[in-house]
Amino acid sequence: MDKLSSKKIAVCGNNENISNIIDSMSEQIGFEIGKRRGILLCGGMGGVMESASRGAKKSNGITVGILPTSDKSDANSFTDIIIPTSFGKLRNFFIVNLADVVIGISGSWGTLSELSMAMNLNKKVILLAGTGGAVDLLINSKVNISSNTFFVAKDVNTAIYEAFSSH
Repeated sequence: MDKLSSKKIAVCGNNENISNIIDSMSEQIGFEIGKRRGILLCGGMGGVMESASRGAKKSNGITVGILPTSDKSDANSFTDIIIPTSFGKLRNFFIVNLADVVIGISGSWGTLSELSMAMNLNKKVILLAGTGGAVDLLINSKVNISSNTFFVAKDVNTAIYEAFSSH
C-alpha cells in the first residue's frame, strides 16, 4: 500500500486518566495500525490518543495529531504531524471527516461527539466493547440506532481486522 492509498484511521477516546487496560489496548491498536502502514489520526493530546500514537511509533507508523489549541507543544511526543487548530472541540469534525475508519475506545463527551459525527458522515465506525464510557454507552443504548451504523469489536484484533477490511 503506498502513501496515497494508506488507510487513515482515527482513534478516539479519553484525553486523560485512563486505566492500564485502556492504555494497553490503545497502544496495541496504534501498533497494529502502524504495522499495516495505516495513518493514525487523533486529537494529538494525552490518554488514549497518546497511547495509540506511542503504539503506532513502535511499529514505525505515521501519526497525525489535530489539536484543539494553537500551541504545537500541546501535542503528545509521539505525534509526527502536528496540526494546531485553535478550534477547541470543533476540531473533532476534522479528525473524523479526514478518516476512512473511526475506532472508539472508552471516552467521554468529546469522544461521543466524534463517534456521532462519524456515523452522521457515514464513516466506518468501530466500537471496542467493554472499554466503558461513551463507547459502551452507544453499544448499550436503547435508542433506535440502525444495526449497520457501527461495528462492535470484542477485542483489538477484531477491531483491526474490521478497520482494514475492504467492506
